[in-house]
Amino acid sequence: MIAYFIMIISLLLDGVLTNYLPFMENNLSLFTPLLTIVSIFIIYPLYYKREKEYFITIFILGIIYDLLYTNLLFLNATLFVILGLITKFLYKNYEVSYLKLIIYISILIIIYEGLTGTILFIFHTVPITITKVWYKITHSLIINILYAELVYFILNKIPKKYKKIRIN
Repeated sequence: MIAYFIMIISLLLDGVLTNYLPFMENNLSLFTPLLTIVSIFIIYPLYYKREKEYFITIFILGIIYDLLYTNLLFLNATLFVILGLITKFLYKNYEVSYLKLIIYISILIIIYEGLTGTILFIFHTVPITITKVWYKITHSLIINILYAELVYFILNKIPKKYKKIRIN
């Protein structure tokens, strides 16, 4: 239940913040929200021993994200599953702490923006350059890392009787 709440809040905040914090290159915005990407990483421990359900959930989340924000059906659904696999690898092989969370979220954002930019470049859907991709990466890290730290902190403060979770 907590995972769905986090995903819904992240999805809605992505839409609201995108309208108020545009990410155009000539704009002076320092924030590009990718909070749904952050939620993919944060909710993984909530699906402890239910990985199949986790991947189905983030695939559906990707389809919803595609329908609401990108109109490129199955692009983000596929990318979210790839990010879910990377998240699984990180949680299985490395300890997650407040400091390491910064690194992991940065890795996920770089991979997501890099893959999105590559796919859009290959299919000539949107005119994209390496400069634009780099701009989006650098300007999305601040707000997304702050959001990840806040949600991670809140999840750590929830009493264990209310959650079926394993956070390192």
